[in-house]
Amino acid sequence: MQQLQQLTTLARDGRALAALAVPLALTQLAQVALTTTDTIMMGVLGTEALAAGGLALVIFNQLRTMGVGLVTSVGNQVAAAAARAERAEGAAEETAADADREVRGLVRAAMAVATLAGLAGAVLMVLIGQAATWLGQDAEVAHRAQGMLAALAPGLVPCLWFQAIRQFTVGMRRPQALLRITIASVAVNAALNWAFIHGTWGLPRLDLTGIGVATSSVYLLSFLALYASARRDDRLAPLLSLDFWRADAATVRRLLGLGTPIAATYGSEAGFFSVTALLAGSFGPAALAAHTAVNQLIYIVFQVAVGLSHAASINVSRELALGEYAAARRIKNTALACGAAVMAVVGTLYLALPDLVLRPYFDPNAAADQQGLKIATGLLVVVAVLQFFDCAQNIGVGLLRGLDDTRSGFRITLIGYWAVGLPASWLLAYPLGGETRGLWFGLLIGLATTAVLLLRRYGRALTARAAAAPDAVTAGT
Repeated sequence: MQQLQQLTTLARDGRALAALAVPLALTQLAQVALTTTDTIMMGVLGTEALAAGGLALVIFNQLRTMGVGLVTSVGNQVAAAAARAERAEGAAEETAADADREVRGLVRAAMAVATLAGLAGAVLMVLIGQAATWLGQDAEVAHRAQGMLAALAPGLVPCLWFQAIRQFTVGMRRPQALLRITIASVAVNAALNWAFIHGTWGLPRLDLTGIGVATSSVYLLSFLALYASARRDDRLAPLLSLDFWRADAATVRRLLGLGTPIAATYGSEAGFFSVTALLAGSFGPAALAAHTAVNQLIYIVFQVAVGLSHAASINVSRELALGEYAAARRIKNTALACGAAVMAVVGTLYLALPDLVLRPYFDPNAAADQQGLKIATGLLVVVAVLQFFDCAQNIGVGLLRGLDDTRSGFRITLIGYWAVGLPASWLLAYPLGGETRGLWFGLLIGLATTAVLLLRRYGRALTARAAAAPDAVTAGT
C-alpha cells in the first residue's frame, strides 16, 4: 500500500513538473536546433569549415551561456513574488499591486543586465577570436573562425534580451509562446543560412561567415516576436517594462548578486567543455570535427535536462514561498527520475544506431570524413554514460537556485570540473594516450563528481531550512 501511495505521489508530482518542464524542454530543443542547423551547414562546407565553425560556436556559447546566467534568477524571483502574493492574499502587508511593482522592477533590471552583458560579451568574442592561433589552433581554421565570430557578436545583445523576457514569462508560468516562436526561428535560420552561404535571393555569398550573420539576424527577430507576444497577453503586458535605463540600482545589484554565481557556474561548465575542445583541436582537424559533432549531440540532449532544471527550480522557489518543504524535497526525486528515463532512451539510440546519429555531420562515403566518423563513433560509447551525470548535475544546479543558493553551485562546479575533471581529461588524453576519447572520459569523471556534490548539498540545505521554519509543511517527506 505504501509503495502504491509513493507511485501515486510520484505520478502526481511528475505531472506538475511536466506542465512546466515539457514546454521549456521543447523550447530548449527547438532553440538548440538553431546551432544544430548551423553545425550541419558547416559540415556541408567540409571538415575544415566544421572545425572552424565549431570553434566559433564554442566561444560564442561560452559567452552566451554566462550572459544567460546573469538573468536566470529573474524567473525564480518572479515566481516567488507571485507565490507570496498568493499566500498573503487579503493580508495588509502584501497586495497584488505590490507584487506587480516588484515584478515590473525585476523585468526592467533584467533588461539592463542583459544589455551590459551582451555588449561586453560581443567585444570579448571578437578579441578571443583574434587570439585563436595562440591557443594552438590550425592557422586556416582560426582565420575562418574569426570571420564567423565577428558576424555572431552583434547577435549577443538581442539573444540576452530574449532570455530576460523568457525568464519573466516562465516565472509567471506562461511560457507557451516561447515554443511557437523558437520553432519558427529554426525555419528562418535554415533559410537564411542557405541564402548567406550560397548568395541566393540577391544576398552576398559569405560562406562560413554567412552562418554567423543568419544566426544574429534570427536572435533579433526572436526577441521582437517574444516581446510582441508578451504585449498581447493581458496578464504579462502591464508588467513588461523595457526602459532598462530606469532600472532600480538596488534591484540590479540583487540580480547581479544572484546571477553572477549562476553565470560563473554556467561559465565553469561551458569553459570546461571549451577547454576540452581546444585540447581536441591539438589532435588535428578530424579530432576537432568529431569532438564538435558529438558535443552538439550532447548539447541537444542537454536541453531536456535544462527544461527539467528550470521547471524544478521555479517549482522549488514557489513551494518554499508557500512553506511546502516536503514538496520541495520530492521535486528533486521527480526531476531525477524523469531525466534518467530520457537519458536511457537516448543512450540506447547512440549505441544501437551510431551511423544514423552521426549521419548529419559526416558522409560515410567521403574519404575525407572517415577519420572523423571513426573517432566520433568511439566517443558515443562514453557519451551514453556521461549524459546521465550531465543531466543530474544540471538539475542539481537548478534545485540550489530554487533555494537562492547560487554560490554553492559555483563552488562545487569549480571542484568537479576543474579540480577533478580537467586534470583527469589531460591525464587520460596525453600521458595515458587516450587522445580525444580520453578527454571525454575525463569529462565524465568531472560531471559525475559535480552531480554527487550538488545533490548532496541540496538535500542538506533544504533540511536545514525546513528545521529553521517551524511553520513549514513537512508532512509526507
